[in-house]
Parts: sequence; structure tokens; C-alpha cells
Amino acid sequence: MSAVLTSPPPARAGRFGGLLRAEAHRFLSRRFIRVLLLLTLLGWVATLVICLLGFRTPTAEELATARQTQQEQIQVSNEGREQCLSAGDIPAGVAPEEWCGPVVTEEVMPVSDFLQRPPFSLSGDADDGAVAVAAVGAALAFLLGGTFVGAEWSTRSMVALLFWETRRPRVMAAKLLVTIGAMAVLGSLLQAIWLGVASVLQAVVGDGVAPPGGFWPELLGTQARAVLLTVFAGLLGFGLTNLLRNTGAATGAAFVYLLIVENAVRALRPAWQPWLLTNNAAALVVPDGLTLEWPEQGFDDSGAPTSDVVQYLLGTGQATVYLALVTAVVVGAGVVLFSRRDLH
Repeated sequence: MSAVLTSPPPARAGRFGGLLRAEAHRFLSRRFIRVLLLLTLLGWVATLVICLLGFRTPTAEELATARQTQQEQIQVSNEGREQCLSAGDIPAGVAPEEWCGPVVTEEVMPVSDFLQRPPFSLSGDADDGAVAVAAVGAALAFLLGGTFVGAEWSTRSMVALLFWETRRPRVMAAKLLVTIGAMAVLGSLLQAIWLGVASVLQAVVGDGVAPPGGFWPELLGTQARAVLLTVFAGLLGFGLTNLLRNTGAATGAAFVYLLIVENAVRALRPAWQPWLLTNNAAALVVPDGLTLEWPEQGFDDSGAPTSDVVQYLLGTGQATVYLALVTAVVVGAGVVLFSRRDLH
């Protein structure tokens, strides 16, 4: 009679939801993340105070004086333009609008330029504020995404985590889902706070002008794209840190790219500007995309050198696809290396 050796039954797989909850708890427990969020809240309070001190609703007398000065300046500017057009000294091949300038209107020279402390304009300032908040949110998201995974590499807790969950793709999928959810919540909260701050400013120190038709759909669309940019930035911070295994190294690499590489490209290879990350980030958030310009040298039929200005419209759709591809490459490379390389 011989004994038959049988392999032990396979360990039962834990639920993915439990792994997600553990990663979410790990994200919220990071002290550095809490400090960053607290500093962000203090920054909002400071922003509100500064704006309340910087804007002021003008009195009727101040507004009347400003409008009178505005009309006088518009009249003087347009008279100078007419004299330029009638002088007859416009160079050949140059458009009159380029040589003498466009017609000056109230949109070109707003009445707020003639007020000592202009009022806040919801219709004029809310969109620009949403874009500025998107830039701050992207920087904050990069740091949060980086420190989320970077802390585990610096403390070597990533190895300990794999003793609990040995399937590396599941671990990385949980971390990425938590990062996406956290960055989406962060971006939404930042834009919601800005909307509240803008409403307070309009009520306290605003111009009292009702927003035009189509204002709210355009503003909410800008804010939605700002949230998407926040998610991209958080994933890029996560992916780059996961590749370098160090939050400081990833942050340093980002600063070198933004301050040195991009400025060098703009100076030496301006035609490559549509491929810069900051230009695509701006094109994603700014309504109607971003118009880029750079000089282009050439020769005419006689061989004489010519110079022209190239205008390139970097649209929102193109920027979205490009940022998604860059993010996928950075995150994907980190996931592949995490799944294959030895951890110690």
C-alpha cells in the first residue's frame, strides 16, 4: 500500500474590492497628502481675502467718470488710426490693419481699465479663474500621485504588500483606480470651490452684470476638462514615480522638463511646440483650444530670404488624445517593469 501525494488546494483569491479599500485607506492615511490638502485649503482662504481686497464695486460717480474717460480714449485712438490710414505711407504688401492697428472698441478698451479698483466680473473672470485653478490642480495632482506610490518604494512597504497580494497586476490596478478616483474628486472639489468663490466675489465686489447666454455651459465645460487634466497629471506623477521609485527624483525630472527642455524646444525648435506637454495641457482646458505661433524662414522664387509667421491651432480633441497617449505610455511602462523586475 503506497501513499499518494496530492497538491494542496489553491489559495482562494481575495476580493478585488478589499484590495481597493485597502489602497484607498493607504492613500488617505498619508500624512504628506493631508498636509498638501490643508495647505491648499489655506491657499483658498488667502485667495478669497486677496480678491476681496483687490476688487471693489464702483460707485455711480466713479463708473460715470470711467466711462467718460474710456470714450475719450477710444475716440483719440481711432482718430490716430484714421490719420495713419490717410497718410498713404503703408508699405507694400502690409495690410492696413497690421500697420495702423484695428478699430478700438469697448471690448478692446474695457471700462475696468479706467477704474482704480475694478469690480469682479463673473462673465469675464470666471473662465480665466477656472483655467488658473486647473494649472494649480494639475501641479498638486502630480505631487499627490507621485507621493502615493513613492512612499511605498521609499519605505520598502511595496515588498510587504506583495506578501499579502502576490498578483502584481491586481495590486497596480487597484492603485491606479484609487489614483484616478482621488484625482477626479480633487479636480471636482477645486473647481467647485472656485465656483463658490467666484459667486461670493460677484455678490460682494462684483460688477452686477448678469452673465450672457451660453455662459454656464462654456464655464462648466472648461471645468470638466480641468478635472480631466487633473486626472492626467495625477497618473503622470504616479507613473513617473513608479518608474524611478523615488518621489523626489520624479519631481526633479518634471521640473527639468518644464523649465529646461520645453524652453529649449521653444527657442531652438519652435515648430515642435504642438508636442509640448504644457501646450497640450493648456489646449485641453482653454475654450476653443490654443493658437501657437512661430516664425518660419524661407526663400522666394528669386532666392531672396523671406520670413513668415506660422499659426497652428492646437485643438481640444488633439490635446486630449496626445495627453492620453503620453499618460498611457508612462503608466504602462511602470506597470510592465513592476510586473517583471525583482523587488528587494
